[in-house]
Amino acid sequence: MRNPLTALRDTLGAAPESPWRRRLRRLVRPAWLVPFRITPLSSYWGLDRGTPVDRHYVERFLAQHQRDIQGRVVEVGDSRYTDRFGAAAQQREILDINPDNSLATIVADLTAADRVPADSFDCFILTQTLQFIFDVDSALRHVYRTLRPGGVVLATVPSVSRIAPVYGLDRDYWRFTTASCRALFGAVFGADGVTVRSYGNARAATAFLYGLATEELSRAELEAEDEYFPLIVTVRAVKR
Repeated sequence: MRNPLTALRDTLGAAPESPWRRRLRRLVRPAWLVPFRITPLSSYWGLDRGTPVDRHYVERFLAQHQRDIQGRVVEVGDSRYTDRFGAAAQQREILDINPDNSLATIVADLTAADRVPADSFDCFILTQTLQFIFDVDSALRHVYRTLRPGGVVLATVPSVSRIAPVYGLDRDYWRFTTASCRALFGAVFGADGVTVRSYGNARAATAFLYGLATEELSRAELEAEDEYFPLIVTVRAVKR
């Protein structure tokens, strides 16, 4: 359940954090090669070339709902988005199943998090995580239980993505649609408390699969939205 980008940054060392090395990769393996390749330009969602395309949409979604990121906020794996968007956060918690994560303040399996007290959090940031949890329904029920009344979960899930290399072929279980998210979250939070939308288009999805970075796409290519070609699906759900 650890944030896969965090694990990838550990695997790749300092390289992804160095802008000049990202630019060098884009020059050595330019985007125009994509139509002629059967393998991606990047094996890491474009992280080693710049900003992964899916993260552009994740951050856009969180920026739109940053007012919800307030009070006691919990995030999975690390607190990068709480730190960036949670100006009103009064307390930051980091949940992880991995006890070796030194950043974790709560070590728990989200599908069996009975030891986490109910009504604990005002906001639950759950980005690009549910695809690695087989029992999604149990995870969402614990998210609901641990939120305070009026609390909000801000979730994002992939609709299109390569299999996560850090988890191999054994622990990357799901891809989602707007329909499945409405059904899954609606069953737990109630349909009236759930807002679902998608981001992306055929060009963005193709670029993401080939490992291109956000920096290699135009604003028009990123901002075009096609509900029939979603890259990610976002969910804002409120505990009534």
